Amino acid sequence: MIKPDFSIEIPDELGAVHFVGIGGSGMSGIARLFLAAGHVVTGSDVRDSSNIAALRELGATISIGHDAANVGSADTLVVTSALWPTNPEYVLAQERGIPVLHRSQALAWLINRKRLVAVAGAHGKTTSTGMIITGLLGLSESPSFVNGGVIESLGVSSASGTGELFVVEADESDGSFLLYDTAVALITNVDADHLDHYGSLEAFDDAFVEFAQKASELVVISSDDPGAIRVTKKLTGKRVITFGESPDADVRVSSISSEGLVSFIVSVEGQDNGATLRVPGKHNAINAAGALAVLVGLGFGISESLAAIAEFGGTERRFELHGTVDGVSVYDDYAHHPTEVAAALSAARTVVGNGRIIAVHQPHLYSRTRLMAREFADTLESHADHTIVLDVYGAREDPEPGVTGATVSDRFADASKVRFISDWQDAADYVASIAQPGDYVITLGCGDVYRIVPQLLGSLTAARG
Repeated sequence: MIKPDFSIEIPDELGAVHFVGIGGSGMSGIARLFLAAGHVVTGSDVRDSSNIAALRELGATISIGHDAANVGSADTLVVTSALWPTNPEYVLAQERGIPVLHRSQALAWLINRKRLVAVAGAHGKTTSTGMIITGLLGLSESPSFVNGGVIESLGVSSASGTGELFVVEADESDGSFLLYDTAVALITNVDADHLDHYGSLEAFDDAFVEFAQKASELVVISSDDPGAIRVTKKLTGKRVITFGESPDADVRVSSISSEGLVSFIVSVEGQDNGATLRVPGKHNAINAAGALAVLVGLGFGISESLAAIAEFGGTERRFELHGTVDGVSVYDDYAHHPTEVAAALSAARTVVGNGRIIAVHQPHLYSRTRLMAREFADTLESHADHTIVLDVYGAREDPEPGVTGATVSDRFADASKVRFISDWQDAADYVASIAQPGDYVITLGCGDVYRIVPQLLGSLTAARG
């Protein structure tokens, strides 16, 4: 993969912009904003998708497959960290001297003089960002935004607003969240991840300290997460609002009931307010508290802000129902870290009733699988009734000898609760053979595991004749 150069000077004008890998949730969202700003936008990706169809409707010219000819007369190339240096479009840009920007640099250029709210954390970013955006819209604000997932109620992951606020989900995986001129920083947690990039937990913590220190107005940060607590202790000269279940949190959550849709009490400035969300799971009560802390910190009223946040209906690939066959429901979730997997499966447990949870887990990255195989196995075994482990989605990494889906499945204490099945059709057929009415089947991972959903539904239908 290429290593983005965040030190390069971003041109004053970007002209016609070509996106390599335009179909991804982050890239398509940024491309949408460039179209709204009047730029000529072209792009390419390995396969067609609904994101690409939507961008074409807005005027983008997009090719399927990567080819140097796709670059055309572009003035700027926008890429992600997952791009390989042999990509022909990237190679041509290098030969022609066309500026190559990481997607975060392109976004930073777009944000420019806006008042930026940036949301960072190992997990919870997409939901928290969606809650802030939904809250602002409910408060009659008109923010610009780029989220990591499509917001269910809006049908988009990005939009250009008329107000001064710009809300983004900031990516810590490669350090690009440090590029932004942030006014308000929300840190959902600092749970160790992306150590392939940072090298150590200390370096991971230090990046979040730098991110928070750059916030010019306010830092909103978890009072419960051990990593967030470490970061908070290192901050100097910052206005800080903490949120969580801790008794000393500035925005404190209590009396959480997670049976079905989650309800809770939140205490701010001596005022108690009750809320019921439209999304399940205790973790979403915590996410809502963080979003509320941001809105209160921006000067909005407590009760009005909480009521607006409560209208958030979720985002795509976050516990998203795709279909039900003979009482077996098939969901998809983006969870790809043990903490996220635990949260997703715990939320499912609150609504599955007497049914069982069958997890279909696609490990993401060889390095993460090697480093966290035990944590994944323990989490899946504890929270799911049965697990099917697929092979590793390598993304930006080359394969590592001996690291496969079996690296996770072999660590289950009870081998009867897990199967490693590398062939997707075999996996779908196996799920159909064990699923019973009332069960939830949940695909888990941030790779392409969502693409197995049609096979799961098809196998369930075929098995039930």
